Amino acid sequence: MDELDSEIVRLLQSDARQSNRELARKLGVAPSTCLERVRALTRRGVIRGYHADIDPAALNRGVQALVSVQVRPLNRTVIDTFKGFASSLPEVLHVFVLSGGDDFVLHVAVQDLDRLHAFLVDRLSKRAEITGFRTSMIFQQVSNTTPLSLPS
Repeated sequence: MDELDSEIVRLLQSDARQSNRELARKLGVAPSTCLERVRALTRRGVIRGYHADIDPAALNRGVQALVSVQVRPLNRTVIDTFKGFASSLPEVLHVFVLSGGDDFVLHVAVQDLDRLHAFLVDRLSKRAEITGFRTSMIFQQVSNTTPLSLPS
Protein backbone atom coordinates (compact mmCIF):
# COMPACT_ATOMS: atom_id res chain seq x y z
CA MET A 1 0.00 0.00 0.00
CA ASP A 2 1.34 3.39 -0.94
CA GLU A 3 0.28 6.83 0.30
CA LEU A 4 -2.57 7.09 -2.22
CA ASP A 5 -4.01 3.73 -1.16
CA SER A 6 -3.75 4.72 2.50
CA GLU A 7 -5.53 8.00 1.83
CA ILE A 8 -8.31 6.21 -0.10
CA VAL A 9 -8.83 3.87 2.85
CA ARG A 10 -8.85 6.77 5.30
CA LEU A 11 -11.39 8.76 3.28
CA LEU A 12 -13.68 5.78 2.71
CA GLN A 13 -13.63 4.92 6.41
CA SER A 14 -14.81 8.41 7.23
CA ASP A 15 -17.54 8.40 4.55
CA ALA A 16 -18.10 5.31 2.43
CA ARG A 17 -21.05 6.93 0.63
CA GLN A 18 -19.01 9.50 -1.25
CA SER A 19 -18.92 9.09 -5.01
CA ASN A 20 -15.83 8.05 -6.90
CA ARG A 21 -15.73 11.50 -8.50
CA GLU A 22 -15.78 13.20 -5.09
CA LEU A 23 -13.14 10.83 -3.74
CA ALA A 24 -10.90 11.50 -6.76
CA ARG A 25 -11.32 15.26 -6.32
CA LYS A 26 -10.25 15.05 -2.67
CA LEU A 27 -7.23 12.96 -3.64
CA GLY A 28 -6.28 15.13 -6.59
CA VAL A 29 -6.29 12.24 -9.06
CA ALA A 30 -8.34 11.30 -12.12
CA PRO A 31 -11.62 9.46 -11.40
CA SER A 32 -10.39 6.50 -13.50
CA THR A 33 -7.24 6.25 -11.36
CA CYS A 34 -9.28 6.43 -8.18
CA LEU A 35 -11.74 3.78 -9.37
CA GLU A 36 -8.95 1.39 -10.35
CA ARG A 37 -7.22 1.89 -6.97
CA VAL A 38 -10.47 1.20 -5.08
CA ARG A 39 -11.09 -1.92 -7.18
CA ALA A 40 -7.54 -3.13 -6.52
CA LEU A 41 -7.97 -2.55 -2.77
CA THR A 42 -11.18 -4.56 -2.92
CA ARG A 43 -9.57 -7.41 -4.89
CA ARG A 44 -6.72 -7.55 -2.36
CA GLY A 45 -9.21 -7.78 0.52
CA VAL A 46 -8.26 -4.44 2.09
CA ILE A 47 -11.77 -3.12 1.47
CA ARG A 48 -14.18 -5.88 2.53
CA GLY A 49 -17.41 -4.05 1.86
CA TYR A 50 -19.62 -1.10 2.68
CA HIS A 51 -22.38 -1.09 5.24
CA ALA A 52 -24.82 1.07 7.13
CA ASP A 53 -24.22 1.42 10.88
CA ILE A 54 -27.62 0.50 12.35
CA ASP A 55 -28.63 1.17 15.96
CA PRO A 56 -30.11 -2.11 17.32
CA ALA A 57 -32.27 -0.15 19.79
CA ALA A 58 -33.94 1.63 16.86
CA LEU A 59 -35.01 -1.83 15.64
CA ASN A 60 -36.40 -2.76 19.07
CA ARG A 61 -33.32 -4.79 19.98
CA GLY A 62 -32.09 -2.58 22.81
CA VAL A 63 -30.90 -5.33 25.15
CA GLN A 64 -27.38 -6.37 24.22
CA ALA A 65 -25.09 -8.92 25.85
CA LEU A 66 -21.82 -10.73 25.37
CA VAL A 67 -22.17 -14.47 25.81
CA SER A 68 -18.94 -16.38 26.48
CA VAL A 69 -19.24 -19.99 25.30
CA GLN A 70 -17.14 -23.09 25.90
CA VAL A 71 -17.46 -26.08 23.55
CA ARG A 72 -16.08 -29.63 23.60
CA PRO A 73 -14.51 -31.55 22.07
CA LEU A 74 -12.31 -28.72 20.94
CA ASN A 75 -11.59 -29.54 17.31
CA ARG A 76 -12.01 -27.86 13.93
CA THR A 77 -15.29 -29.62 13.12
CA VAL A 78 -16.94 -28.55 16.38
CA ILE A 79 -15.57 -25.01 16.10
CA ASP A 80 -16.70 -24.61 12.49
CA THR A 81 -20.13 -26.16 13.15
CA PHE A 82 -20.81 -23.98 16.17
CA LYS A 83 -19.50 -20.87 14.40
CA GLY A 84 -21.88 -21.53 11.50
CA PHE A 85 -24.81 -22.19 13.83
CA ALA A 86 -24.21 -19.08 15.96
CA SER A 87 -23.67 -16.76 13.00
CA SER A 88 -27.00 -17.88 11.49
CA LEU A 89 -29.04 -16.84 14.53
CA PRO A 90 -30.93 -13.56 14.10
CA GLU A 91 -30.10 -12.51 17.67
CA VAL A 92 -26.35 -12.73 17.05
CA LEU A 93 -24.59 -9.62 15.74
CA HIS A 94 -21.00 -10.89 15.94
CA VAL A 95 -19.23 -14.19 16.60
CA PHE A 96 -15.69 -14.11 17.95
CA VAL A 97 -13.55 -17.27 18.02
CA LEU A 98 -11.10 -17.05 20.92
CA SER A 99 -8.17 -18.64 22.64
CA GLY A 100 -8.01 -18.98 26.40
CA GLY A 101 -10.75 -20.04 28.81
CA ASP A 102 -13.62 -19.26 26.45
CA ASP A 103 -13.89 -20.59 22.92
CA PHE A 104 -16.40 -18.05 21.60
CA VAL A 105 -17.97 -14.73 22.47
CA LEU A 106 -21.35 -13.98 20.92
CA HIS A 107 -22.53 -10.37 20.72
CA VAL A 108 -26.31 -10.61 20.85
CA ALA A 109 -29.10 -8.02 20.61
CA VAL A 110 -32.67 -8.83 21.61
CA GLN A 111 -35.89 -7.01 22.50
CA ASP A 112 -35.88 -7.58 26.25
CA LEU A 113 -34.56 -9.74 29.08
CA ASP A 114 -37.19 -12.40 28.48
CA ARG A 115 -35.96 -12.80 24.90
CA LEU A 116 -32.36 -12.98 26.11
CA HIS A 117 -33.32 -15.69 28.59
CA ALA A 118 -35.18 -17.59 25.85
CA PHE A 119 -32.13 -17.31 23.56
CA LEU A 120 -29.88 -18.76 26.24
CA VAL A 121 -32.24 -21.56 27.28
CA ASP A 122 -33.84 -22.45 23.96
CA ARG A 123 -30.92 -21.95 21.59
CA LEU A 124 -27.67 -22.40 23.50
CA SER A 125 -28.41 -24.79 26.35
CA LYS A 126 -29.79 -27.38 23.93
CA ARG A 127 -26.53 -27.67 21.99
CA ALA A 128 -24.64 -30.85 22.94
CA GLU A 129 -21.20 -29.38 22.21
CA ILE A 130 -21.68 -26.48 24.65
CA THR A 131 -20.21 -27.28 28.05
CA GLY A 132 -20.90 -23.87 29.56
CA PHE A 133 -21.69 -20.23 28.91
CA ARG A 134 -21.67 -16.92 30.80
CA THR A 135 -23.60 -13.80 29.96
CA SER A 136 -22.45 -10.21 30.48
CA MET A 137 -24.97 -7.43 29.87
CA ILE A 138 -23.85 -4.43 27.82
CA PHE A 139 -24.91 -1.15 29.42
CA GLN A 140 -23.16 1.19 26.99
CA GLN A 141 -21.17 0.82 23.79
CA VAL A 142 -18.64 3.31 22.51
CA SER A 143 -17.01 2.74 19.12
CA ASN A 144 -13.58 3.93 18.14
CA THR A 145 -14.22 6.05 15.07
CA THR A 146 -10.54 6.68 14.36
CA PRO A 147 -9.84 5.27 10.89
CA LEU A 148 -7.57 2.22 10.73
CA SER A 149 -4.17 2.87 9.24
CA LEU A 150 -0.98 1.00 8.60
CA PRO A 151 1.20 0.59 11.69
CA SER A 152 3.99 3.14 11.84
